Amino acid sequence: MVKTKDFLEIMWRGRAGQGAKSAAQILAEVAMLSGKYSQAFPEYGAERSGAPMRAFNRISDQPIKIHSGIENPDIVVVIDDTLITSMNVVEGLKEDGILIVNTQKSIDEIRKRTGFGGKICIVPATKIALEEIKRGIPNTVMLGALVKVTEVVPLDSIVEQFKEMFSNKLTPEMLEGNLRAIKRGYEEVSCSG
Repeated sequence: MVKTKDFLEIMWRGRAGQGAKSAAQILAEVAMLSGKYSQAFPEYGAERSGAPMRAFNRISDQPIKIHSGIENPDIVVVIDDTLITSMNVVEGLKEDGILIVNTQKSIDEIRKRTGFGGKICIVPATKIALEEIKRGIPNTVMLGALVKVTEVVPLDSIVEQFKEMFSNKLTPEMLEGNLRAIKRGYEEVSCSG
């Protein structure tokens, strides 16, 4: 697990309706069930579908005594790569941090557009989401990619928690599609260095 203090801090960047808040919540619950301490919280601007928003996680093996926003995350997960051209998505990201981007662009192109010199990981999450769940909501794919890159919680735990949380909320087809999407995110993420 990548961390520079007693806890791992993750910032999710996306647009309202893409599932960043849900992904952060699932990760926090799985971390808690795995015996870790965790926090998940969103931050919204204008509350409308498609508006930029952020969600956050803190995960630790020790109790977390801080309850403030995250300014210098260890990891930034970008659910919508169009945000790269409209804002500085790596603002505050530690130099030795990790940037995980939903994109079909190359790692070199993401590095050039963001100016980030640390580890960059990419996964075509929207493409996978469209193939597996027939909707362009890439959060489950990005969750799988994050788990692979950080090993913060086991993939099996994410899959089981997703089943538990959504088996009564999604159709069986949507549930299975999302589970495949999580696994594909885990399998298909690629990273620099």
